[in-house]
Amino acid sequence: MPSSRTHRLWWWRDRAIGIAVAWLGLMLLVAIFADRLAPYDYAALDLHHRLAAPLGLGGTIAHPFGSDELGRDVLSRLAISIRISLLIAFGATLIGAVLGITLGILAAHFRGWVEQIILGCIDFQASMPFLVLALAVLAFFGNSLLLFVGLIGLHGWERYARVTRALAMSANEHAYVIAVRQLGARPWRVYLRHIMPNIASTLIVTMTLAFPDIILLESGLSFLGLGVQPPLTSLGNMVGYGRDYLTRAPWILVLPSLVISLTTLSISLVGDWLRDRIDKTLS
Repeated sequence: MPSSRTHRLWWWRDRAIGIAVAWLGLMLLVAIFADRLAPYDYAALDLHHRLAAPLGLGGTIAHPFGSDELGRDVLSRLAISIRISLLIAFGATLIGAVLGITLGILAAHFRGWVEQIILGCIDFQASMPFLVLALAVLAFFGNSLLLFVGLIGLHGWERYARVTRALAMSANEHAYVIAVRQLGARPWRVYLRHIMPNIASTLIVTMTLAFPDIILLESGLSFLGLGVQPPLTSLGNMVGYGRDYLTRAPWILVLPSLVISLTTLSISLVGDWLRDRIDKTLS
């Protein structure tokens, strides 16, 4: 029989998962309706109200979250930054997942020298300090949003390739796959119609666990000035601009930092919960 302490732990865990889902739902709504939620143009300057304090710290309803060093409304910039950061994270995660899953399936199907080349690329990618590579590429080729998303998408593709290869090799030994092959099904049909649906749940969990890394990487590069460039804004971009005003106007940095922390924590909690629900060996 589970102890009362175990019951309390599960109760708190369920509450934490519920709060995490609610927070992610809120972030998704903010990203979708950012234009309507933003009371001002996120790039509009108002030097007469620069560094205005938020409500509760002597500010007014005109700028409920305060303003930055150029008088730009922090609430408006925060809403647009959430949209941009989530779009970058979704796009980069999708790129990494598609690349990794494709290479993992190719390695599992062809084996031999094809598998060895792909495994060599996986080991090379895993051993390379990606942040240093990203800094070098962005500094040399300049920055554009598409290049930035594509570069971040290359981060972590090897984990998808490893997981997909292992799952596909295991699925190839199952009786239903052997039977389908004996009936004359082509390889692409076997993988798309029979193997992928059975391993998709594990790959989705892998994506949820990798998503926070993408958000943190985008925030770190934008903080260093090599990510999203003005006039666009992102959460990391806001943190980078707010570091010079930490003592005078901490709300510029604290609010986007809080959003980054809560979002990554929520995604990690939901990812762990999905993993526990899907992987029966952890029960």
